[in-house]
Amino acid sequence: MRVLVTGAAGFIGYHLCQRLLTDGHSVVGLDNCNDYYDVQLKLDRLAQLEAMPQAERFRFCRLDLADASGLAALFAQENFSHVVNLAAQAGVRYSLENPASYVSSNLVGFANLLECCRHHRVEHLLFASSSSVYGMNTSRPYSTSHNVDHPISLYAATKKSNELMAHTYSHLYGLPCTGLRFFTVYGPWGRPDMALHLFTTAIVRGEPIRVFNAGKMRRDFTYIDDIIEGVVRLLPMPATADPGFDPAAPDPASSSAPWRIYNIGNNQTVELGEFIATLEDCLGLTAKKQMLPMQPGDVESTWADIAPLTAATGFTPATPLREGIARFVVWYKEYYKI
Repeated sequence: MRVLVTGAAGFIGYHLCQRLLTDGHSVVGLDNCNDYYDVQLKLDRLAQLEAMPQAERFRFCRLDLADASGLAALFAQENFSHVVNLAAQAGVRYSLENPASYVSSNLVGFANLLECCRHHRVEHLLFASSSSVYGMNTSRPYSTSHNVDHPISLYAATKKSNELMAHTYSHLYGLPCTGLRFFTVYGPWGRPDMALHLFTTAIVRGEPIRVFNAGKMRRDFTYIDDIIEGVVRLLPMPATADPGFDPAAPDPASSSAPWRIYNIGNNQTVELGEFIATLEDCLGLTAKKQMLPMQPGDVESTWADIAPLTAATGFTPATPLREGIARFVVWYKEYYKI
């Protein structure tokens, strides 16, 4: 495959590029390298890719998806067989502060990408959605057959919008599209704005960690290698129309168009207090805790029903939390030289 990976300097994008190159594919990595978090971490990820033995099959393009003409030129120059869209303005909480960046990247940028995929007859567009689309839904585990019409953050609304936009292009133009709702991804090279990185930094500095909802939040923590395995298994499997789709009783996870939505999580939910205790054990340090109420836009619990993903790919994420956190701690100490 010749694959375009957007968000290639990001956490998931970096790991996916690494895996695709290792598997023998050619990769063009696209990223605007914005300063939402430490740009040096993004550059260091790219340096890792460019130092791989397979680097001759990797090219990096610094570009913003909102740049329609630049993106069109890239597609005209390259002959992409597959596209994985991981570029997005991330973060639920930041969407409360800077909504415009989410509109530009997650809506305008994604629309530009759909247009390019349509005109260049891409075989399969696989795009990142999010567990946040479940919003006010309190039914657990989250199923892709559940209604997701009640998001509680603009970030979640943009991800739901991506699913709808992709469906429209699948219906109108026959573009095979698959959306993956990621559940709390963690691991080495992880984002500094996410809990594991934030907590580790505070603990090693002897600073208090901010614990929301008295640590009673629950998350379906999913190790990065499991996320990547799900992506690489689905990528060569273009979505197809569901022959059993009933428009009189439509299943939100499938369609008469070549479009699919899957959850990808660890299929279990862990209380934040247990997560912190595991991190303390792996670090050999005790956290100072600042207890805070729930934040706007946040949900108390996430838990993925991954049965459709397993049925389609034969894969079930299964990295134990302790093992995943221990791997992160090893990377963190090496990267930050502590």
